[in-house]
Amino acid sequence: FSMFEVTIEETFAAGHALRNYRGKCENVHGHNYRCQVSLEGGQLDSIGLLVDFVEMKRVVHAVLDRMDHQWLNDFPPFDVLNPSAENMAKYIYDEVKAGLGVREGVRVGAVKLWETDTASATYRES
Repeated sequence: FSMFEVTIEETFAAGHALRNYRGKCENVHGHNYRCQVSLEGGQLDSIGLLVDFVEMKRVVHAVLDRMDHQWLNDFPPFDVLNPSAENMAKYIYDEVKAGLGVREGVRVGAVKLWETDTASATYRES
């Protein structure tokens, strides 16, 4: 079967400290995160779009703007859940999915979150 994928990247800055981590990341520190969100589906609409980039950016911005310049350890669910890149990628995935609502034939493909230029975590559902 055929699949289209559209992707956007956005950035935000936030601070965190990993709980129960033995090492320097247990201390207060921050990252300039880079987040890539991909949507996928098999059918384009009547004008040849899988999803409008403007709408996609609006949904992703709504999620990331809430996290921007936050102390993530006080930000639910990371007041309980460790604010690791892996947990953050899943949170963003779930929030984008909720923000998009039910769209026939369009789903969140993956969320990739970079903590640094060389270290990232990806969450997707099969």
